[in-house]
Amino acid sequence: MPEAPKPMQTWASAAAPEEHRKVLDYVEDVTVNADEVQRRVLSEILTQNAPAEYLHRHGLSGHATADPDAFKRLIPVITYEDLQPDVLRIAHGDTSPILSGRPISEFLTSSGTSGGERKLMPTIHDELDRRSLFYSLMTPVMSQFVPGLDKGKAMYLYFVKSESRTPGGLVARPVLTSYYKSRHFLERPFDPYNILTSPNEAILCPDSYQSMYAQLLCGLVQRADVVRVGAVFASGFLRAIKFLEKHWPRLCCDIRTGMLDTEITDRAVREAVERVLRPDPGLAGEIETECSKASWQGIIRRIWPNTKYIDIIVTGAMAQYIPTLEFYGGGLPLACTMYGSSECYFGINLNPMCKPSEVAYTLIPTMAYFEFLPVHHINHGAKDYDQRDLVDLVDVKLGQEYELVVTTYSGLYRYRVGDVLRVAGFKDKAPQFNFVRRKNVALSIDSDKTDEVELHAAVRNAVNHLEPFGASLVEYTSYADTSSIPGHYVLFWELKAGGTAVPPSVFEDCCLAAEESLNSVYRQGRACDKSIGPLEIRVVEEGTFDKLMDYALSQGASINQYKAPRCVRSGPAVELLDGRVQSRFFSPKCPKWVAGHKQWIIDNGGV
Repeated sequence: MPEAPKPMQTWASAAAPEEHRKVLDYVEDVTVNADEVQRRVLSEILTQNAPAEYLHRHGLSGHATADPDAFKRLIPVITYEDLQPDVLRIAHGDTSPILSGRPISEFLTSSGTSGGERKLMPTIHDELDRRSLFYSLMTPVMSQFVPGLDKGKAMYLYFVKSESRTPGGLVARPVLTSYYKSRHFLERPFDPYNILTSPNEAILCPDSYQSMYAQLLCGLVQRADVVRVGAVFASGFLRAIKFLEKHWPRLCCDIRTGMLDTEITDRAVREAVERVLRPDPGLAGEIETECSKASWQGIIRRIWPNTKYIDIIVTGAMAQYIPTLEFYGGGLPLACTMYGSSECYFGINLNPMCKPSEVAYTLIPTMAYFEFLPVHHINHGAKDYDQRDLVDLVDVKLGQEYELVVTTYSGLYRYRVGDVLRVAGFKDKAPQFNFVRRKNVALSIDSDKTDEVELHAAVRNAVNHLEPFGASLVEYTSYADTSSIPGHYVLFWELKAGGTAVPPSVFEDCCLAAEESLNSVYRQGRACDKSIGPLEIRVVEEGTFDKLMDYALSQGASINQYKAPRCVRSGPAVELLDGRVQSRFFSPKCPKWVAGHKQWIIDNGGV
C-alpha cells in the first residue's frame, strides 16, 4: 500500500494579508468543490467553443454541444499528430472557428516535437488571464511557509527566446516568452512580495549574453536585498552560476567603477542597469573575496546571504541537477512551486518547502478540464484502450499512475499531454500528484526531449561513417551527462573492428552526424541557447554490454526478456560503462544550424 502523504503545514489564512487571504480562500474553495468546478469548466469550454468545426466533426453540435455525457461518448482521446492537420490550417491563415469559438491569438511552441519540429499549441487571449491568475497563487502559498518575502527582492533570472510567424501571420513562441512580453507581466501592479532585481529591459533582451550579464549584475548590486533566487528550470539557473564563475571579474569591475561593460550594447538594457549601478568598491571587494576562493561550494548563500530558498523546477528531467544545486546552494531549500506546459498550466505545490523527492502538485480545477488514463491500460495496449477507461479528476485512486489528458478553453479536446503522474494524496477533493516521468523520453538536458526512435535514427546515421573502415556497431546506449554545465548527450558504443583503424576525425564526424539527426529543440539548445554541450561518443571495450547484462540479471532482470537499455541513468550502470571506456570523441565545433523555429517550412505535413 502507498504511504499516506505527510500532513501539510496548516494555512494561517486568517493572519495573512487581505490579498493573500483571498487567494488562499480561492484555493480552498476550488479544491473543496473540485467536482462541481470541473463540471462547470467543461460546460464553459463546450459552450464557448460551440462553433468549433472540430466538435461538429465528431458529432457534438446543437443541443448536445454542452452535454458532458455526449462529450465523453463522442470526442476521441488524441495526440498532437491527430491535431496537426487542423493546426496547419490555422498556421496557414484559416481564421474560421476550427478548434476554438474565439480567435487564435498566437501559437505556443512546445518543447516536445513532432517529426523533428516543435509542436504548435494554439492559444487565445483569455489564456493570459488564466496564466496570470495561476501565477498569483504562488506567493500567498509560499508566504505561509517563509515569512518576510515582502521585506526584500527576488533575483529571478527570466529570459525570452526567439519567435517567428507562421505563413498565416500568427506569432509562434514559447509560453514563457509570450507571458513576459504580455501586458500582464510588463504592466503588473506594484507588489512588495514580488519585486524583481531584474529590470524588464534585461528580461526582454533577445541577446542571451547581454540579458544574463545585466540580470546577474543587477542581482549582485542589490545583493543585500535579495531574499530568494531562482529561475524556471534548474538547468537555466546552473547556467547562470557557470556564467558568474566565468565573468565575475568583469562584473566586479562594473560594480567597483559604477560603469557598465562596453560589451553591453543594447541601449534599453544599458539605461535600465545604469539606474541601479553606482560605484561601490566595498561591495565589489566582498563579491571578489567569495568568488576567488578555491571552492564554490555554497556560493549562492555566500554571495546572497539573506536568501531563504532557491525557487526552481527540479521534478522530471530536472531532478538530475539536484546534487549540483545542493553543492552551490550550501543547504538552501529547493522550492519547486508549479507544474505547467505549453498546453496548459496545471497545478501548484501547496507544500513548497518539502524535499524535492516529496514534491506533489495540486491540480487547480479552474485551469482546464482534467481526465486521466490509467497507466496499466496504456501498457497493455496503447491503441486499444476504451475511452471509458478515462477517470475524472476527483475519481483517481491513491498510489495509482495516470497519463494526464486535458481539455482546454483554447481548443484542445481530450489531448494526451504525455506526462505520467502518481496520486500522492488529496487537498480536499483535489488530488495531489507526483510527477513520475515524461512518456517516451530517453534523453533530456534542458528543454529538449529526445525519444528512443529519434535516438536510434541518430545513431544509425552516425554509424554510416564507419562503413568505409569495415567497423560496425555491436550495441549502444546513451546517458545525459550533467556533471558539467552545460550538460551533454553521451553515446556508449561497443564496436566490432574492421580491417582499417578508424581515425579520430571520423568519430568526430559520427558525433556531428548524430547531432544533425536530432530535433529542432535540441539544435536550438546546442547552437543558439548554448544550453546543451557537444555530443560525446565513448567507445567501450569488447564485451562491455555482456557485463551490463550480467549486472541487470544480478539485480533481478529476466534473461528471457532482457534487452540492452537505450538510456541509462547515473549510478552503477554508468560506472560500469565508464570503467570500460577506451576512447572519447566530441563534436568538433558548434554547428551553424538554422533552428527549425526560425523558418516555416512545410515538409511532409510539418510546420
